[in-house]
Amino acid sequence: MNVLLTNDDGISAPGLQALENAMQQLGWNYTIVAPATEQSQCGHRVTTHQPLQVESRGENRHAVHGTPADCVRLALFALDVKPDLVLSGVNAGGNMGQDIVISGTVAAAREAAYHGIRSMALSHYMIRELKVDWQRTAAWMAEIVRETHAQEHPQKTFWNINLPHLAEDQRELPPRTLCHPARSPLNVSYRKEAQGYAYSASYASRPRDPGSDVEACFSGRVSVSLLHV
Repeated sequence: MNVLLTNDDGISAPGLQALENAMQQLGWNYTIVAPATEQSQCGHRVTTHQPLQVESRGENRHAVHGTPADCVRLALFALDVKPDLVLSGVNAGGNMGQDIVISGTVAAAREAAYHGIRSMALSHYMIRELKVDWQRTAAWMAEIVRETHAQEHPQKTFWNINLPHLAEDQRELPPRTLCHPARSPLNVSYRKEAQGYAYSASYASRPRDPGSDVEACFSGRVSVSLLHV
């Protein structure tokens, strides 16, 4: 297996390190092409009107001054990376329902799918009061990626997977649930401040549509959705 790893939190993010750890557990070869800085919520933006700078950060590690979708395009068409699989994440925060069109994490997986390459967007829902165990995340993702990659699915589709945030003493991988993206819109609210209007909606209080990724993940299960480009 040759795998391309990318994300939208930046090349130094702990979620990407967890994904690298997962690849080492699986014994799969990997190349990292990831944004040099955080590009969260940039959607599927690409850079076409200015040069993209790429820095080497070690063997098979490239930091791109661009977006996650840029990273996938550069890997495939400039850096001569030939992956069997593209993995984007592990994002520090959920990517469910309406998040899917906003997320840079999801955009990287979608870009790969457009070019006929199997791909997954991998995210970790966060509860502010709980510590994130990235070592546990790596172990869970190794198992999830292995079992999901073995499943057949149509061309021009890709997986969107979200881990729930569970207590530290929960070591066993939670059940995986095949579900659809939530269709209810995100909560939207703002508070007025001296500088303008600051977004203040609560992510955790968003609607839990029955059978959706939000309902599954917020209930302590791994949400697994097959998305079409």
